Amino acid sequence: MKLTTTTQVSVDGVMQGNGPSKEERMAGFKRDGWALGHFDDQAGTLVNQIYQRADAFLFGRWTYEFFAGYWGTMDLGSGPIADALNTRPKYVASTTLTEPRWADTTVLSGDVAAAIAELKDKPGGELQVHGSGRLIRWLLENDLVDEMNLLIVPVVVGQGTRLFPDSGPDIALDLVDSRAFPKGITLQVYRPTGRPQYAT
Repeated sequence: MKLTTTTQVSVDGVMQGNGPSKEERMAGFKRDGWALGHFDDQAGTLVNQIYQRADAFLFGRWTYEFFAGYWGTMDLGSGPIADALNTRPKYVASTTLTEPRWADTTVLSGDVAAAIAELKDKPGGELQVHGSGRLIRWLLENDLVDEMNLLIVPVVVGQGTRLFPDSGPDIALDLVDSRAFPKGITLQVYRPTGRPQYAT
């Protein structure tokens, strides 16, 4: 399977609190919900299509718990995202989760890199990561990401957790696809290709 990530980010790279979040506000982040109002029918259809392409999902602990409490409570037929999440295998990279509450969930602990490499070796289309910023950063550091979908929302949030850290690995990217949507969201699809070339 190809490991793909899909992330909503602001122009300044923030991924925290893209939707309204009581948890984020309780933790002190007051700029949640910044992606609201920017998704039109075309961008929404694209997101639905991305989820429908998944053969399995991979999450970090926090995103898994959030998705389980929201999407995991929906009945079949609720919509394409809920149906994809509730009918396909889910994997969680966690050293603390012992009893996952969402059906068809496997916890990856121990040598997580080896476990993910095994999943990638299985036949199939996409092993998808949504949200899970800490996990995505770790996957990039370990060269496990095959393709990145960035949904760039036309807003500068000015604070919050960013997808890419201030100090991290340097990565060259090939642009695979690029699209713009009526309300200003752009999709950039990148494939990591090793380290960038620098001027000498």
